[in-house]
Amino acid sequence: MTRGASISQSLKQEIMTGIYQNGMLLTSKRDQPEGWTLVSGLWSPFYIQLRLIGSFPRVLRLAAEAMSLLIEERAPHVNRLVGIAFAGVPIATAVSLDSGLPACHTRKLAGVRTEGDLSETLSAYGQHSLVEGQLEDGDRLCLVDDLVTGMDSKLVARSQVLKEVERRGLTNVRCDDIVVLVDRQQGARERAGKEGLRLHSVIDFVDEGLPLLEDSMGQEEYALLMQYLESPESFQNR
Repeated sequence: MTRGASISQSLKQEIMTGIYQNGMLLTSKRDQPEGWTLVSGLWSPFYIQLRLIGSFPRVLRLAAEAMSLLIEERAPHVNRLVGIAFAGVPIATAVSLDSGLPACHTRKLAGVRTEGDLSETLSAYGQHSLVEGQLEDGDRLCLVDDLVTGMDSKLVARSQVLKEVERRGLTNVRCDDIVVLVDRQQGARERAGKEGLRLHSVIDFVDEGLPLLEDSMGQEEYALLMQYLESPESFQNR
């Protein structure tokens, strides 16, 4: 995988337009007037659901191309991908086909949301594999997922991978890179840095993603989302 190119704005534009037009970015103006209450408890006038991306092969192919370029540019040392179950699995497979990098994936562990939950679950998990696929001594792994908001699910996945590395008796394996299609820009990059990890995103939603959709959205719809992103606290207590 050596193409020597960066991700173009036109490629990002195609990806974001595909996400919006195919209902992977929902808004209260177009899709659900009551909006959404996020896991954090905050109300939001938009919702990103990239788990559907496998249903839209063209968008998935474009995403894979962009993520392959991103890995080549920002993390050329990576030699193996690890898709985070469930949304990251088809994406990691697509990136693998585009880049030639081999891929494996984490297993979904019921009820595990934090590293503390993971520790409790592993004590009763037995000898079932935590990662499906081949891992080798000296691997430089990159976690692959659709979206990042906070970092909890990524930290859990990394801990899960490193535990599996330990179980298999492998040595000199690093898992310090994470690549996502969209970063909601809600503090994940800063948290990753504090953990000594490198978070790479194709599209930063606030700075790039939404502005790329200005011509695709209705004027009121676009203005609402921009106002929310500038001051989400003013939209609460609805």
